[in-house]
Amino acid sequence: MKGGVLCSGNLVLDILVRPVDRPVWGTTSRVESISQHLGGNGGNTSYALAKLGVPVRTLGMVGRDAFGDTILEALRAVGAGTSYIRRSSAPTATTVGLVDSRGNRMFLHQLGSSEEMFSEPFEFSTAVCEGMSHYHLGSPFGLPKLRERLPDVLSSARRAGLTTSLDTMWDALGRWIQDLACCLRYIGILFLNEDEARALTGADTAAGAARRLRELGAHDVVVKLGGNGCAAFHGGECFQCPAYDVEVVDTTGAGDCFAGAFLAALHRGYSYRGASRFACAAAALNVGKLGGVEGILPFDETLAWMTAATTRPLQPDRLQHGNAGVAASPE
Repeated sequence: MKGGVLCSGNLVLDILVRPVDRPVWGTTSRVESISQHLGGNGGNTSYALAKLGVPVRTLGMVGRDAFGDTILEALRAVGAGTSYIRRSSAPTATTVGLVDSRGNRMFLHQLGSSEEMFSEPFEFSTAVCEGMSHYHLGSPFGLPKLRERLPDVLSSARRAGLTTSLDTMWDALGRWIQDLACCLRYIGILFLNEDEARALTGADTAAGAARRLRELGAHDVVVKLGGNGCAAFHGGECFQCPAYDVEVVDTTGAGDCFAGAFLAALHRGYSYRGASRFACAAAALNVGKLGGVEGILPFDETLAWMTAATTRPLQPDRLQHGNAGVAASPE
């Protein structure tokens, strides 16, 4: 991956409240912090890529409001290209995230401007693609208009000469594989977390999920396993990479930063094994801070952190709440 990354997805203003362990209706609770942060798969992944030194151009939509201004300022601050982010009359997509004392979170999301993104056919023109070699799509299930033309967008990117990747996000409509199956063959790298893997395939293991997705046309599959690292399936290779042992403050954005860091490592010529290790490190750094991208460090600083960091023991290849299955070969 020699050129830059064209990155699209939802752009969200996150309002994070921490800690919230037992919300009780009809009462007032005091919390340590209520803060605003860049959010959304498109926003977080673009930020991570730019912070890690990859040329990135963001495609998306925000409102003509203060939240939209905040998102644009955050992306520009790290050098992400924002000239193809449109302004909408709808309010900027917003999420209120309730974060508990262990770093787990619950989101309350307003689609806002995300509802209008890709409402018209998108062309991968020469101007849009100039200097770019890869197209990454985050949160297809969070962009209602995109669901209607998902295969067209991805196949168009391929015809424009771009390699592709997609990060699924949770499907609030519950359609899952019904909407994704038709475009799997156009996706070079499919990123998904353990809950999404189960919802898409019904499998209890990362290996089982990857096998099913490949049967349906997927190429490479990378399953994010949270505190158990990741499992990658690339060509004939399958391996599991451990997570780093860190104190978790907030898991918001960890998966987006993982995807951005994985692509950034490939951009530097890393193998899938090396990219998996690096992405696990970036995600670990990010969960140590409150906010979707607050823990991301520049590439060389992330490498330096990895030399002193320790990893957690690998657990069997088992998706969250699932039954034990055949383990992918450990890293």
